[in-house]
Amino acid sequence: MPRRSPDAERTGTPADYLVVGLGNPGDEYARTRHNVGTDVVEILATRHGARLRKGKERALVDEVRLGPARVALAVPMTYMNDSGDALRRLVHRYGVAVDHVIVVHDELDLPLAALKLKAGGGLAGHNGLRSIKHHLHDDGFLRVRIGIGKPPSRERGADHVLDRFSKRDRTEIEVTLEAAADAVEAIVADGVDAAMNRYN
Repeated sequence: MPRRSPDAERTGTPADYLVVGLGNPGDEYARTRHNVGTDVVEILATRHGARLRKGKERALVDEVRLGPARVALAVPMTYMNDSGDALRRLVHRYGVAVDHVIVVHDELDLPLAALKLKAGGGLAGHNGLRSIKHHLHDDGFLRVRIGIGKPPSRERGADHVLDRFSKRDRTEIEVTLEAAADAVEAIVADGVDAAMNRYN
């Protein structure tokens, strides 16, 4: 069992896992490539009867039970580049060890609709992950990485992540989003090593 912070014990709301879906807030960014992490957490919330509501941590949050585990679901209301501020507050509130934080995010270095799990390691130039490492002073959090494919040119990188998927690509990515939600459930149920063996 991960060590919990004293403050988390006082709030009475410790969790076994914290699952965070990265994205940008607002309707203009909904369903864009950069927001696939948000989409996955919303799928999990729907599956388990959660209602994501605004909390004090600059995030939409709720808690669910996945088997015996108490799991906090969260979507930061910060912009991607400042995701770490919300993460720091959420980790403080729920008293979750960094290696029990699951971050779901888009990944330029993976082909469209690919799914990979990872425990710690490099940030692959992802600004959201960079912010999280900066605020948590640790990169040992778990990642559920969803491929969005590379932009047609380096200059179009920012536009690419903020674009919506084509109708054909959206059909393909929807399958991956459901699989990513399954992968989160597998991490909680069976541990990250077993989940990586299954999904990588």
